[in-house]
Order: sequence, then C-alpha cells, then structure tokens
Amino acid sequence: MKPYLLTALTVLSLAAVPAFAANNAHEHGHEAHGATLQLNAGKKWETDAPLRKAMGEIRQSMASSLHAIHENKFSAQAYGGLAKKVEGAVGEIVANCKLPPAADAQLHIVVADLLAGAEQMAGKAKRMDGAVKVIGALDNYGKYFDDPGFQPIAH
Repeated sequence: MKPYLLTALTVLSLAAVPAFAANNAHEHGHEAHGATLQLNAGKKWETDAPLRKAMGEIRQSMASSLHAIHENKFSAQAYGGLAKKVEGAVGEIVANCKLPPAADAQLHIVVADLLAGAEQMAGKAKRMDGAVKVIGALDNYGKYFDDPGFQPIAH
C-alpha cells in the first residue's frame, strides 16, 4: 500500500487499517482527498467481480438496516456491527479489486466515504450521519461505476 493512502486510512482511525495494510495486494497510486467523482469520458467506470461483490454486500447490509435507522431504533451495538460489515467489505475491495489506475483513482473517493461513514457509525455520536454517508457513497458508486446488477437504495 502506498504510504499516503496508509496515512489517509490511519487518519480515519479505523481498527481495520492494520489488517488492510497487512493483507493489501492492491497498489494505489493516488489519494482520494480533495478529488471529485467524474465519469470516464461520459461513461461509467469499469468494475471487477471482487468490487461488485463487496459493494453488493455493503448495499445489502445498509438496505436491511435502513428501516430501523429511519425509525431511530438502531442501537449503538447495531451501528457498530454495521460499521464492521462495511469495513470488512472495504478490506475485501482493497485486497482483491484490480482496476485500471484511472478507475481506481475514482474508486478511492467512494472508499474514503465508505470508511468515513463506517467510522462515524462506530463512534459515540451522529451514528445516523455515518449511515447517511455510506448510503451516499453507495449512490455515487451506482452513478459512476458500471455494475449492471447494482441498484441504489431507495430512501
């Protein structure tokens, strides 16, 4: 893992960061901070099977939790478990996803939002805002990445 990505992940203060660094076979040549999502010459960015699988898992976890979150019936423990699911799926993306550099650079923006949302859900305050951030990252994934089976979460 490139040092500046590791630094960015460390800033997010996620417990899973050491696991990402230890198991990372995915080289990153850019930093997501300050970047803006954009299409690939007007088309969605390509994806690969590990990315589609992990994003589908995150989507399923968020979708199945959405009603309880909206109803303010999601406990701190439930938010913590949801955060761990998001972090675990992001770990799978980091370890297994192999996109071309330009698509990978765009994916970093989505991954940064997923991790920031997971960190917020695992924290002591504004957990719902973290869930909203993860759902926003999922929406952006659907808008900017070519994953025919992926459906945004209606909320």
